[in-house]
Amino acid sequence: MIEVKVPELAESITEGTIAEWTKSVGESIEKGETIAELETDKVNVEIKSEHSGVIKEFLFEPGDNVEVGQVIAVLGDAGEAGGSAPAEEPAAAAPVAEASKEEKAEEPKQEVPAAKAPEAEKKSVATRTAVASPAARKKARELGIDLNEVSYRDPMGRVRVEDVEAHQASAEKKKSEPAPAAPSKAAAAPKAVVQDDRIERVKMSRRRQTIAKRLVEAQHTAAMLTTFNEVDMTAVMDVRNRRKDAFFKKNGVKLGFMSFFTKAVIGALKSFPLLNAEIQGDEILMKKFYDIGVAVSTEEGLVVPVVRDADKLSFAGIEKEIGELGKKARDNQLALKDLQGGTFTITNGGIFGSLYSTPILNTPQVGILGMHTIQRRPVVVDDKDTVEVRPMMYIALSYDHRIVDGKDAVQFLVKVKQLLEDPEDLLLEG
Repeated sequence: MIEVKVPELAESITEGTIAEWTKSVGESIEKGETIAELETDKVNVEIKSEHSGVIKEFLFEPGDNVEVGQVIAVLGDAGEAGGSAPAEEPAAAAPVAEASKEEKAEEPKQEVPAAKAPEAEKKSVATRTAVASPAARKKARELGIDLNEVSYRDPMGRVRVEDVEAHQASAEKKKSEPAPAAPSKAAAAPKAVVQDDRIERVKMSRRRQTIAKRLVEAQHTAAMLTTFNEVDMTAVMDVRNRRKDAFFKKNGVKLGFMSFFTKAVIGALKSFPLLNAEIQGDEILMKKFYDIGVAVSTEEGLVVPVVRDADKLSFAGIEKEIGELGKKARDNQLALKDLQGGTFTITNGGIFGSLYSTPILNTPQVGILGMHTIQRRPVVVDDKDTVEVRPMMYIALSYDHRIVDGKDAVQFLVKVKQLLEDPEDLLLEG
């Protein structure tokens, strides 16, 4: 027998959820072929078989959580027939033998076994040693149920989650008096009680659960505060309109706003390095490199791929990198290395029409810049002392007040504003 285990994924990822099996029990698989897709906190990972053989058994079902190093499937030798897979399960050998004798004795009468099947499925199994899936064992532990008392429907004698739940429901029904409040049973009650066709229960994906967990964690662990300013985008839009055709012809990529903002952020980070730092225990890690995370919205939720060493890239290099990462994110092809690290994040709610917002920190980073939609509105032009209609954008900086003082945060945002309103400064800043 050959075991298929969850491989090492990344230093920060220790578990995942079986999204789907790409093969079936009894099917042959070659070394290097994908057997399952694993949904992790950040990306989906294909689990490939390290051996050739015949799939004998899946130990988990789609939706089950598994840990790195855990056995999730069993293979037999390539020469074995797929149909013989059930006979390989040692603990289930006795029930199979009994079933075979009954079928042999009843062969002339096809209807009899079918009529007796429900009773056979629910017969007591108190005298056997329970064979159960890991998910069923976990459920039984949570509910305090002895697996040897659970009736099973699996012809192989394997107890599954639904059998444990059915046993629990039956036990509850038999009780004449209300049971004392027990957290595990109380938690299961609403699922049985709620009967409303207008309500649909949809399980959160692992990625959505992780996003929710990290957003709450950011608010609980950081002293988060947000400061605002506004940018007159006239100069940037003028440069972009004049140079976009030549820029595309030369570089094969469009000149967008993100390269301007990335350059402006890097210039401001050099002046206020605490916003490019990280807290670890009672120490501050001062990072002297600029890996800028760019938030990208996908169907699965928000992901933040990282533009490495953005300070060393040209405007074209930044636009190409952001474009490639965005496409990979939307196609669900991001690798773990594309998401790891990052010293500061930029998020653009303006593409969805947001005028004003307070972005949440992408921990353990201590700063995130929020861009918003460009809106034409009347403003006072200081050097002319007149009111003109200008393309204006609100920008927001959320920061961790534990290491970044309000003065530095405000001046950082002012620096970003100055660099964007005079794009020539971006060239001088490098």
